[in-house]
Amino acid sequence: MTPQELVVRMLPPFGGWLALAALALPGGSPLRGAAVVLFLAAGPGAVVVRVCAPALGARPAEGPVERRDPDFTRHSDLLERLMLVLFLSIGAVMLVATVLIATHTFSAQRLLLTLTLLTTLAAFCPPLRASPPPRTTPRTPKGSAP
Repeated sequence: MTPQELVVRMLPPFGGWLALAALALPGGSPLRGAAVVLFLAAGPGAVVVRVCAPALGARPAEGPVERRDPDFTRHSDLLERLMLVLFLSIGAVMLVATVLIATHTFSAQRLLLTLTLLTTLAAFCPPLRASPPPRTTPRTPKGSAP
């Protein structure tokens, strides 16, 4: 792993730790709000999408029959990943918040700390391997001649 790959891999956890540090700012500070919202909206999902990136890229998007945009596949894949980052992050926030509420331990600091720790752990996970492409030749049932 190159140093550049390590920096990119550690950006979401760094954003979480930065958001935790921003909690020391005054309550109405726009910088505090921006750091927390940005991490909660993108941090956990970005790590999960990075781990799943090879599997996501194994099957590129298929465009309409009549292609007017030569970069359809690239733009479609980028939009897919951005939406996955956003929705996976929101899902992680909701899941962790629900667990904290159910255990009667909910607070904004605990939510942010838990998500930051989970994001940091997920950043160390290796990327998933892509599954092999589907077979194009039809298989014959056992015992029958081709």
